[in-house]
Amino acid sequence: MNRTPSFDYYQPTEIRFGWGRTDEMGEVAASFGEKALLVTGSSSQAKFPLYKRIKKDLKEQGLETVHFDGVVSNPNTESIDRGVEIARQENVDMVLGVGGGSSMDTAKAIAVGATHEGRAWDYRLFTDKEITEDVLPIITLTTTAGTGSQVTPVSVVTNEEEKLKFALADDLLCPDVSIVDPEVTLTVPGHVTASTGFDVFAHAFESYIHQDASPYTDLQARESLRLVAKYLPRVVEDGSDEEARYWMSWADTLAGYCIANSGTTLPHGMGMAIGGHATDVMHGEALAAVYPQFTRYTYESAREKFARLGRIFRPELKEEPEQAAAEKTLEIIDEFLKEIGMWNDLEGLGVEKGELQAIAEDSVKLPDYQVNPRVPDKGEILELLEASYRR
Repeated sequence: MNRTPSFDYYQPTEIRFGWGRTDEMGEVAASFGEKALLVTGSSSQAKFPLYKRIKKDLKEQGLETVHFDGVVSNPNTESIDRGVEIARQENVDMVLGVGGGSSMDTAKAIAVGATHEGRAWDYRLFTDKEITEDVLPIITLTTTAGTGSQVTPVSVVTNEEEKLKFALADDLLCPDVSIVDPEVTLTVPGHVTASTGFDVFAHAFESYIHQDASPYTDLQARESLRLVAKYLPRVVEDGSDEEARYWMSWADTLAGYCIANSGTTLPHGMGMAIGGHATDVMHGEALAAVYPQFTRYTYESAREKFARLGRIFRPELKEEPEQAAAEKTLEIIDEFLKEIGMWNDLEGLGVEKGELQAIAEDSVKLPDYQVNPRVPDKGEILELLEASYRR
């Protein structure tokens, strides 16, 4: 008798989703203490009104706010260490991460470093240091529809000295409360929208083909993929499309649930390694660069789910046999990348060809490749990187 799989599902984060929910930040924060560390990117002219709005709300709720605006793209240990120092000096009660994945991941790492001995980096995966319940409360407001960090137990950090992009990961890093307000995504530039949006696609699809996928995450992944297929091209073309912004925010959250409970596969391990060696490359850009080779390497080992993905994009493929639909899905993904302006290669992203061997070696330091439907060795990963170097 074939038995259906057993699975666990855990999601501790309270989600406040919808237009205008940003104005609830003060109310939420007040339930966790009296002094907050606001963690953001630079106080640029574009973002200043949002930060001012949040500070005003916090003040009206009686909170004192310390603002750390030193978040950098692809959060690094140096930036996080500065934030940790401020959090310790100011003895804050909570950390508020406002921004894209970089701000949210930085906030999570600061929440660890502020209450644990040593550096936050010391608590990354596969070390002997454990994250404890002393971690500060974490509240997030995501300003992009892309990383899923608002619901995941992961903080991705780059150590530039070691050229290594790695993760802190523990259920205690799931934010206590996350506000998801599509309104604050309206000003995100087109390329950032496309890059973070493709990350949503990758989260949903990789969790879907993951060896630890479950009926629950499959359900969420298919819905996320349906929404991305419909709304990402629209919002890339017109960033003011409120309907598309709304549904991309929901697709991002669904995909975050998926990776929090199953995970990602081969492309994410490769993408993390690429980011460690080329820190200016956005995560979504790295994923897009390797996806055409990844899909061709993998699809025969996950034909059913590749075919289902193709049928989400093109319902007429329901009339096609599974093998034919799966094969056509490879072209569909290529065309989707071109449509959203993400058809790129590693050379075009500025990755040095001489770094490919080291990137391949770093790609196997995380377990993502081990849960791919077809498990590569280091040599095969290098071949995929070389094939992704020049399109």
